[in-house]
Amino acid sequence: QVQLVESGGGLVQPGGSLRLSCAVSGSIFSFLRMGWYRQAPGKQRELVATISGGNTNYADSVKGRFTISRDNAKKTVYLQMNSLKPEDTAVYYCNTVPYGSWGQGTQVTVST
Repeated sequence: QVQLVESGGGLVQPGGSLRLSCAVSGSIFSFLRMGWYRQAPGKQRELVATISGGNTNYADSVKGRFTISRDNAKKTVYLQMNSLKPEDTAVYYCNTVPYGSWGQGTQVTVST
């Protein structure tokens, strides 16, 4: 069973940056394929970035702006988000890929 605690969200202006963190416990973290998901109001949850070993993948909507990384010693996954747009506004969640139980997520709001 994997437990997930996301943090780092907030209110930011368009063009700004945020760094999200996800602390993972309860499993052999280094072997897990991890991902960041998001859910905007009225929309389905979508997978925006994944990391497995040294390989990363991104949704087209965030490619070139977001960077996923991990620190296996700290059992933590990060999402660096640059050049944020209003359409990036959502609750962001980390989870395994495929996903298991969800954490509480962290709200990201991009607005003037």
